[in-house]
Amino acid sequence: MPTELPLPLSTPNRNLVRLTIVRGITWTGFLLAIIVGVELLGFEMTVPAVVSVVIAMGALNIATWWRLGRPRDVEHTEYLLHLLADIAGLTLLFYFTGGATNPFITYYLVPVTIAAATLPWWHTWVIAACAMAGYSFLMFYYHPIPQLHMIGNSTLSLHILGMWLNFGLSAGLVTFFIYKMAHALRRRDRALSRTREAALRNEQVLAVATQAAGTAHELGTPLSTMAILLNEMENETDHGTPLHQDVTLLRQQVDICKSRLQNLVASADRRRMAEPEILDGATWLSGVVQRWLVLRPDVSHRLTVTEHRGRPWLAVDATLDQALTNLLNNAADANPEDIAISLEWQDDSVVIDIRDHGPGVELAIADQLGETFVSTKSKGMGIGLFLTHATINRFGGGVSLYNHPDGGTLTEVTLPHSMPPTAWR
Repeated sequence: MPTELPLPLSTPNRNLVRLTIVRGITWTGFLLAIIVGVELLGFEMTVPAVVSVVIAMGALNIATWWRLGRPRDVEHTEYLLHLLADIAGLTLLFYFTGGATNPFITYYLVPVTIAAATLPWWHTWVIAACAMAGYSFLMFYYHPIPQLHMIGNSTLSLHILGMWLNFGLSAGLVTFFIYKMAHALRRRDRALSRTREAALRNEQVLAVATQAAGTAHELGTPLSTMAILLNEMENETDHGTPLHQDVTLLRQQVDICKSRLQNLVASADRRRMAEPEILDGATWLSGVVQRWLVLRPDVSHRLTVTEHRGRPWLAVDATLDQALTNLLNNAADANPEDIAISLEWQDDSVVIDIRDHGPGVELAIADQLGETFVSTKSKGMGIGLFLTHATINRFGGGVSLYNHPDGGTLTEVTLPHSMPPTAWR
């Protein structure tokens, strides 16, 4: 059985991870400060009680890491309880280490700031009220430490020095945490924006597909009538005459239209759409270009396939054929002369370049092409390029349009390199 990949952490889960890291850093620093105070400075404090508080917070951190390994999302209430546990631990620690005279007392601001950045409004007020209550309690009830005020005959107060150290620690932790929270929120906003754009694009594609299905049925009858009339005209004209050649070309064009409509109806079967065919990219591209030339006999082109080790295998279906044909038609509409088509590939991607010698793309609309119904043609609606982008994106690729330095437009299609068919056997 394939191993299931772990689910990505949600924003509340990531916040709890960061809170656990901050808690570990903070209480490790407190433990070092206690060791220095007792062993080097001779602080008079209830060491067993203080160490018990530190051990309890360490156990809470270990339990939190274990809980984060469970496949359950962190709710706001659970996050609130963790911050309340931090405030309770700070209050106990400060009670045994000088109360409000402890220079680290302002560390209460850290959980308050974290709550303001991550929790709803009333949860933040609960944290602020508890922190204020703890500070107020410690102003009257605590175990004093006389050594906090002077070091022998030195004019340097340990209270002032401790406040300086606490400010540096608090500022660093608050800056780290708030930056991470803001970064996570910005990243989530970007993800939501991309999701909304994808949903809107899918709705537009569905609307176009619905119209296309109806149009395919409506066009079947007139195309059949045209095919019958053109067959009769072809039989009535003399072979080899210009008129016979024109009628033959028209009949071929009608046959292609009928074939494309039949493919459109057949491709509505989602089971076929879910299983694209793996083909050699060079062979597939050559076939698409040949079918396109039947539709555009006025075009002159050059097809170049770069020689590399291996073959450019691609996952393709009828929609990808049509998407590339749309891009080729855009190049032919810009200028049908000397259209350069090239194919090259690397280990993970296959790149198809289409170069025309037309007027190029206006910079004002270059970024909008393919995102909505924007067209560079006077009579165009932009639907073709929009559907082309949607199709190629569905295959995991992308389309980029550039103004070539020597004039014209360079259209770059990037598709993921697929495994050869033999690899699946």
